[in-house]
Amino acid sequence: MIDALIERIRRDPLRVLAWVIATGFGTGLSPVAPGTVGSLAAAVLYYFSPLDAGSLTYLDDPALLVFCTVVGVSFFVGIWAANAVSSPDSPDPHHVVWDEFVGMWVTGLFLPKDLAWLAVAFVVFRLLDVIKPFPIRRLERLHGGLGIMADDLLAGVYGAVLCNALLAFLWYTAFYPFMLFES
Repeated sequence: MIDALIERIRRDPLRVLAWVIATGFGTGLSPVAPGTVGSLAAAVLYYFSPLDAGSLTYLDDPALLVFCTVVGVSFFVGIWAANAVSSPDSPDPHHVVWDEFVGMWVTGLFLPKDLAWLAVAFVVFRLLDVIKPFPIRRLERLHGGLGIMADDLLAGVYGAVLCNALLAFLWYTAFYPFMLFES
C-alpha cells in the first residue's frame, strides 16, 4: 500500500498536492459532516497559527495584511485544487472542504482571537453555509472550483459582518452606560 502511494505521488505530485489541499489535509474524508469537520479544523489551525485577523481599530496592522494575503492566496489555490479533484460526475465532491477553511477564516476577520469568538464564528459560518441566504446558493452554480469556493467565501463575508455586528453591539451596550457619566 505504501509503495502504491509513493508511486502515485511520483507519477503526479501536483494532483496529490491538489487532493491534500482540497480535502483540507484529509479532514474532508470524515464519514460524518465533512464540511463541519473541515470548518472546525480551520478554526483550530487559525487559533494555533501566528496569524491574526486584526481589529477594526487597527486597520493598518501588518498582521491584518498578512492574514488577508493568506486568505486571498488560499482562495485561489482552492479554486485550482477543487478543479483538480472534481469531475463532471461529481462537480462538488463532499470531501472537498478547502472552501470551508477559507470561509471560516473570513468569518473570523476582525474578531478577537480567542476560543469564545472562534466558537461564535464557527456556529455562524456553519449556519450560513447550510442555509445559504441569497445570493450564496447562486454562486454554487459557477463553473468548477470557482463555484465550490465562491459560495463559502460569501458565507464567510456574511459571517464576518454578523459576528462583528454582534461584537460592536456587545461592546457598545457594555460601555455605553459609563459614557453617560463622562464629561
